Amino acid sequence: MDTATNSTADASNHEESSPLLTEDFSEDEKKASSVEKDAEASSKAPPSSKAPQAEYEDCGYGWTANGLPVGHGSVVGEPMERSLWNSSLFACIGRNDEFCSSDLEVCLLGSISPCLLYGSNVEWLGSARGTFASHCLQYAGLYLIGNSFFGWNCIAPWFSYPSRTAIRRKFNLEGSCEALHRSCGCCGGIVEDEVALEQCETTCDLATHVLCHPCALCQEGRELRRRLPHPVFTSRPGILYMVPPREQTMGGGA
Repeated sequence: MDTATNSTADASNHEESSPLLTEDFSEDEKKASSVEKDAEASSKAPPSSKAPQAEYEDCGYGWTANGLPVGHGSVVGEPMERSLWNSSLFACIGRNDEFCSSDLEVCLLGSISPCLLYGSNVEWLGSARGTFASHCLQYAGLYLIGNSFFGWNCIAPWFSYPSRTAIRRKFNLEGSCEALHRSCGCCGGIVEDEVALEQCETTCDLATHVLCHPCALCQEGRELRRRLPHPVFTSRPGILYMVPPREQTMGGGA
């Protein structure tokens, strides 16, 4: 009898573990799914509840270009303000700090060979192998075409300005429209609309590269060198590097 019961149990276990027996469990799965749907329907909020984006908008939260609220990375859930650039647009020589020698190198590259500085910035931002050569060669070709046919570098800025937009979005930096709104109070309607603000900031990035191209490249180079480690350290295994932590805030009344 024990042998018979054991064989019966083994057969039932084999049947339960068989992948071919899908029809036997389909009804049970349907019942379970219907129960879960009823539970979700009962736990849903009333129809008057707002969407998450609407709630963030009512609370005054800003939205970044990737669709996340600015306060997404905050410790206490408060909105994070835009960060300021480490140096101004026309501070080409840089600041007298531990990055002084790097700032001088950036200034020399931006004034003598902007193609090398642009390729270095893109490599510093993307940290991908072969990024420097590909972007540097493309920029050099557009640089030669602009100087040959128009007498000045007027084509390459249209190719290089997306790097400024990528840096601004990556580090949540303050754009030109927000800087004008903070300083003189203009562009208020644009700042309130996140979509219009991003379009305006992208246009300002293009205008900055077209009108002040060497200064824009130097500012981006200084910003990347202060915020990110060198791509050599991130691409080689076994090399440790230190990244400063993000600024955190303490919640009051805890």
